Amino acid sequence: MRLIGACAIVALAVAASPAETARDIGRADPMRKTLLDALRPAVERDLGQKLIFVVHVLRIEGDWAFADIAPRTPAGAPVDFARTHHAKRQREGMLDGDTIYALLRREAGRWTVVAFVVGPTDVAWSGWHDEYGVPESLFRLPDNGR
Repeated sequence: MRLIGACAIVALAVAASPAETARDIGRADPMRKTLLDALRPAVERDLGQKLIFVVHVLRIEGDWAFADIAPRTPAGAPVDFARTHHAKRQREGMLDGDTIYALLRREAGRWTVVAFVVGPTDVAWSGWHDEYGVPESLFRLPDNGR
């Protein structure tokens, strides 16, 4: 009887543990290119130009990915938002820098952009947990003054 009870406890512990925990995607991880290449077309359309990204956070958990990035021109220069459709927001003080937060989802083996925000003045991704059912641990940002 003790063996059955012990097996039941182990089974419950395994069932309660997540299949995958959030993990940061490093520079050498091949997943980095996959995720950034999935994100790039949507951001390039939004900003109207070819881009590269400076990555602050790139994290994956299960079939979800979160990115905290800054767009740059192919030469590495900051984007001139005055030449984008965000110019009015910038003039009105409603564009808080060049940070872009993005949420991606893997479906049928392919990563797609679910949502992204450019230069938000608040924590724009805070509602994504409830709206999309994304694990909250995906959005943990480093405490680096950003």
